[in-house]
Amino acid sequence: MKRFEIIDGMRGYFLVFMLINHLVFVGGYWMMEVNHRQFAFVEDAQGFVFLSGLLIGMVYARKMLKYGYDTGRQLIRNRAFELYRYAMGTVMAVLVVQMFLPDAYRLWYNWLGYTNFDQPLRLAAIATFLFQPTFMDILPQYIVYMLFAPPLVWLCLKGKWAQVLAGSLIVWMAAQLGLQRFVTDPLNTLFTGSDDQGIRASFNMLGWQIVFISALVIGALTAQDRIDWNRIFSPEKTRLPKVALAICLFFLPLRIVTAWDLLPQSVLDKFATMEIRADFGPVYLLNFAAVATGLAWLLIAGPKHHNLWVRKLAGIVIGVFTLRFLRLLGRHSLQVYVWHVAIVYAVYYADGRTPELSQLTKTSIAVVCIALLALPALWREREQIAASLFGQPKAEPAKSKSTPAAR
Repeated sequence: MKRFEIIDGMRGYFLVFMLINHLVFVGGYWMMEVNHRQFAFVEDAQGFVFLSGLLIGMVYARKMLKYGYDTGRQLIRNRAFELYRYAMGTVMAVLVVQMFLPDAYRLWYNWLGYTNFDQPLRLAAIATFLFQPTFMDILPQYIVYMLFAPPLVWLCLKGKWAQVLAGSLIVWMAAQLGLQRFVTDPLNTLFTGSDDQGIRASFNMLGWQIVFISALVIGALTAQDRIDWNRIFSPEKTRLPKVALAICLFFLPLRIVTAWDLLPQSVLDKFATMEIRADFGPVYLLNFAAVATGLAWLLIAGPKHHNLWVRKLAGIVIGVFTLRFLRLLGRHSLQVYVWHVAIVYAVYYADGRTPELSQLTKTSIAVVCIALLALPALWREREQIAASLFGQPKAEPAKSKSTPAAR
């Protein structure tokens, strides 16, 4: 149970920093520059997608083992359709609000393009995930991955997990070579609208799937008790965390100099080809693998390590990921994610309608917005909260549902 609580806390942590990174103010604000993405090529979306795949593998592998493939497949499809309703509902809600807010078309143009209900071709592109408005692009990739998940989970249960990983690696390599353009270029021409935008997506799904699929495999193997995590990540075995740390330390100065545009142009031109975020390029893949491995070792083996400082660091990390506020957000991450989109669009609209704000005002708004993230979670747990406050009979707790991970 403790590990599931930590997973909820991680999802809550990613939601908080997702909100911080998605709040856009004229002139920027300092909180965007003080978080983990400034020190490694690792961001919230990667963590969200990974945790989503992990839970899909763990939860639905057990259901398939218990009820069979057909039942597990239908449950995954039902979940995907639920997410699809949320994704489409979010877009439709923003388009409706845009019709009534003064100057909303202009202020949201960079995020929505010219998207309205009088453009059936654009609406069709949105419905098929070919056009994804800004900050509404994590759910679509998660939904697509879920549609492919049932046979992949089943193959893992049949012992074919290595083949699943090999196929995922091949697809990732195809994304790095841009082979998807044989399909996307004609579609882009077909769906290009009056704003000269056709296909619009922040994530190359062929590249990012390796995060989801690798986690799905790990989750499915864990559900079958085929991985002894305490043996792999033991306090005595420190080779993996040392290698992970070495990789992180190698990329740390590179992340800093690229963030501040300090690399010579000749080096940057070469480095940039390996560091394409949209394709989840080799730099991102290597960094994420290192951070995930190091963090897993710290969470599992860290508290039992002989070194006092390692135990203290593990205690701090576990303490952060088990904060009640973060676990609350993580238990209702789908609803909180959708709510975060509404907050981000509202703040961007308000900022565009006012003179440039001071850093203090921007910081205050960001802090208030972080607190507001909890509203959907508090609403969904209102009966439990009332029971704990006033001694009423406890209602059944809301089921924790996994979401994508993400930016």
